[in-house]
Order: sequence, then structure tokens, then C-alpha cells
Amino acid sequence: MVGKLQAEIQQHKPFTSVEAEALLNILRTADGLTRDLETMLKPYGLTSTQYNLLRILRGAGDRGATCSAIGERMIKRDPDVTRLLDRMQKHGLLRRSRQAKDRRLVTASITLKGRRLADDLDAPVDAFHRHRLQALSKHKLAELINNMERIRNQHAVAALP
Repeated sequence: MVGKLQAEIQQHKPFTSVEAEALLNILRTADGLTRDLETMLKPYGLTSTQYNLLRILRGAGDRGATCSAIGERMIKRDPDVTRLLDRMQKHGLLRRSRQAKDRRLVTASITLKGRRLADDLDAPVDAFHRHRLQALSKHKLAELINNMERIRNQHAVAALP
């Protein structure tokens, strides 16, 4: 029997392993969710990466966050956090300042405009999450979370071959 993903991507040969099929399902699902989130955020003038940055800075509060701290907390790693901060600062969504003790360290903080935008997006993003994952029960969602965490933890512990 041909799996749904195999039909979606019009692959005629079977997957080489169940692990390959599972990983490709994860990637295909993540891509679809990301594209839908990007579409939802577009009217607000944000990408999902920019929205993630706003949430990080809102959570950091008045103390803000350094570029390295932001990079570590990003859901999808962005190799050029500085350029991302430049774009967001240009739109008045954040401000940057140098630390007094170490002038090399730059801290980014959310502005009132950025906070309002992040706050305005709370309800639509929550509705997006609920709508896109409504096919799974709370129990199945908990299992999914647990399984994704297990995969990430294994990756963090074991070196890639």
C-alpha cells in the first residue's frame, strides 16, 4: 500500500525505511505549517522568524537579550541575527543598546510598537495553532510533543554519524 506522503510527492518507489518516511513526513508537515503561518502573518508585515524574535524580546522584558541569547532561543535558527535586528529596528519594533560593562555586547529590547504588535498577534496565532492541530486530541498532542522532544534529545546527546 502506498502511503499518503508517497502519493503526495508522487514517489513511485517505496521509501528506503520507515525512518526515512517518518522524517520526510515531519519535514513535509513542518513546511506546510510554516507556509500557512507565513501567510497568516503577512498582513501584519512579519515573517515567522520576525514574529519569533518579537516573542523572545517580549519575554526578555526590560532587560532585553543579546544577539547570542536570541540566536539560542530562535525556533528556526537564523545565521544572521544582526541583519534580522537591523530590519526590525528600522520598523521601530526594537531598540538596541550597548552594555556599559562590555561595549562589545549589544542588547536588543522590544519597543512599545513591537509589544503592541506581538500582543495583537496573540489571539490570531493561538487560533491558528488550534485550527491547524485540531485533528489531534489533547492526548495525541501530548504524545506528539513527547516524541518530538525524544528525537531532539537524542540528537543533542548522540553525535551524527
